[in-house]
Amino acid sequence: MRRHSKFMHDPYFFGYGSLVNRRTHSFQNAQPAQVTGWRRAWRRSPLRKVCYLTAVPDRQDYIEGLIASVPGADWAALDERERAYARVPLGSELRHQAGAVNVAIYAIEPDKHFEPTDDNPVLLSYLDVVVQGYLSEFGMAGVTHFFETTEGWHAPILNDRDAPIYSRAQALTEEERQIVDEGLSRLSPHSKQRY
Repeated sequence: MRRHSKFMHDPYFFGYGSLVNRRTHSFQNAQPAQVTGWRRAWRRSPLRKVCYLTAVPDRQDYIEGLIASVPGADWAALDERERAYARVPLGSELRHQAGAVNVAIYAIEPDKHFEPTDDNPVLLSYLDVVVQGYLSEFGMAGVTHFFETTEGWHAPILNDRDAPIYSRAQALTEEERQIVDEGLSRLSPHSKQRY
């Protein structure tokens, strides 16, 4: 019983990018969640050469994602993984089934992220991981919501599938690859000009 009580007091993170894909981490008690007042956006940061997703405040929007516990509040490994981001506590804007727990979202600080440029592409291997996660957790409806509510699809796409640059790249099925490619063909002006 003590172990269960301690577990219930562990803080949680809310993931909305690669952390939605359970294959990229081993954090326990992962479950779907939703946060209102935020949206996803492709952004570049001086700390990284390529674009990644970040969460930006938006009262009119919401993000579906995954929460999971951080045992013993040992954030070190996750803070290192998300080193371009600040850890921001969430409150009543978050809906989940985990009970009364503290949850944080990682977001690049407002003055430290910028619109994508041609010199800061999105790695296709990273996007593959994100879409695979959304498909697994939320089905095609979740994938469609991801594509339609994420800002910044004008970012160039670097097709690194054959030699992934993203360190947590995953193998995709042919169907998963097609889902990613079809989403890009609808939204990304660079989808046919990958370099």
